[in-house]
Amino acid sequence: MTLRVETDGHGADVVLLHGWGLHGGVFERVAAALSTRFCVHRVDLPGHGGSAPLAPFRAEQVADLLAERFPLPAQVVGWSLGGLVAQSWALRHPDLVKSLVLVASSPCFVRKADWPHAQPAQAIEAVAASLDNAFEATLERFLALQMLGAPSARDTLKAVRAQMFSHGRPQGLLPALQLLLEADLRGEVGAIGCPVGLFYGQRDVITPLGAGQWLAEHLPDAALVTFTHASHAPFLSHEAAFVARLTEFLDCHA
Repeated sequence: MTLRVETDGHGADVVLLHGWGLHGGVFERVAAALSTRFCVHRVDLPGHGGSAPLAPFRAEQVADLLAERFPLPAQVVGWSLGGLVAQSWALRHPDLVKSLVLVASSPCFVRKADWPHAQPAQAIEAVAASLDNAFEATLERFLALQMLGAPSARDTLKAVRAQMFSHGRPQGLLPALQLLLEADLRGEVGAIGCPVGLFYGQRDVITPLGAGQWLAEHLPDAALVTFTHASHAPFLSHEAAFVARLTEFLDCHA
């Protein structure tokens, strides 16, 4: 299948992978800042934005699609769902991933008896159940939850809402939610050998900071960066600080 990709700039390759329900356009401002020194690729994941749906939506399959689309060593930045895919990409194709940045992401998005750093499964299941009869309202509620607790959350949400369908109406969101319910890479991520930047908001209620702290302890080469007043989307609420820390990390591992 063909993935929609927008590319800007010149230099070392950086691939940006968005979170559930959105598309590569959510990184527009970050990509513009990075494109002065990197070749930045913004991907629409399957079933999101302008990319065709994929059912079932498996992280391994999407990782293989990305490896086929980018058959070159790249630095990969994955936010939330995109971070889960990025982990699989680094595990399956280590020669193609020079470094990894996980933004508010996790190896496991569902709370378990031995994993408190996530939402209850019922929260994700409720989103899935309401997609059919309240599609737009469900997406807007989920976006609002991502901004909860961050400064200027209302303005940030308004800006994201305005571009929600700018790449087209997504056609395959439910399979991606199913992946979030089922995936658990905790037993595998220790094999990721490339440098990993862990970028987390201290107020995140979707992917709590504890997930980043756990990854920092279990990955062989990882550095944790926290944004004190940010929630699930620090690249939106703390854009300048986020871009500065991201550029520093990418420069070190280009």
